[in-house]
Amino acid sequence: MTSVPPIAVQLYSLREQAKDDFASVLRRVAELGYVGVELAGFHDLTPAQFTAVADETGLRVCSAHAGNLDPDVLNPLLDDVQSVGCDTVVAAFLPPASFADLEAVKHTAQSLNDTNTIARSRGLSLAYHNHWWEFETIIDGRTAWSHLFERLDPTVLAELDIYWATVGGADPVEAILDAGRRIRLLHVKDGPADDPKSSMVAVGSGTLDIARVLAAAPGAAWHIVELDRCDTDMFSAVAESHRFLVGGGLSAGRA
Repeated sequence: MTSVPPIAVQLYSLREQAKDDFASVLRRVAELGYVGVELAGFHDLTPAQFTAVADETGLRVCSAHAGNLDPDVLNPLLDDVQSVGCDTVVAAFLPPASFADLEAVKHTAQSLNDTNTIARSRGLSLAYHNHWWEFETIIDGRTAWSHLFERLDPTVLAELDIYWATVGGADPVEAILDAGRRIRLLHVKDGPADDPKSSMVAVGSGTLDIARVLAAAPGAAWHIVELDRCDTDMFSAVAESHRFLVGGGLSAGRA
């Protein structure tokens, strides 16, 4: 039987719950059966305190999001994430203007390549996380996403958000095939995929053909559940997403 990637949760999903008691959030995520977490800050914990809770619960850090790539901000973040055993940092967001035309994409690629040089000098990998505009913007018949990765250093990885790619009008399977071996992380989310402002739903209860998409990326290292927003209780949606993915044999839960 072919193995499937382990399941993690992007902790941005639980940012409201984590504001005052991050440790409790981490313990609950572990109790739900998640193998790992993707960091989006440390909230009320120091990196050392986070490590203590992660060791206690057995949670692994699959990656960490970085919102500001300025070296003066990035380097202290890299200090923190490396101290908790993280080996991959993800450029979480670049605005639509960064992909407006081919010149903008070239500039964006150079910026990310510069960030990659910093990360690799410290023994870390850099990945890029998309939103919908990288796929909505078409330049010379190809998506800005495709133009970007054509210009990135081969060591820059892709964290494909399959939902945002769909909202942008792309088939996430095609996006996976386009990125090829760069696909290291998949953001697995679900919902109506009709408008960026629409609320998301537990994975498996929306419009995406999750099984088809995940099957296209057998080399992914992690499946990362992320719900930017939803109209139901977020912990319930995170739990339901785990049940769908692990129960359906699409992702691996705790042994």
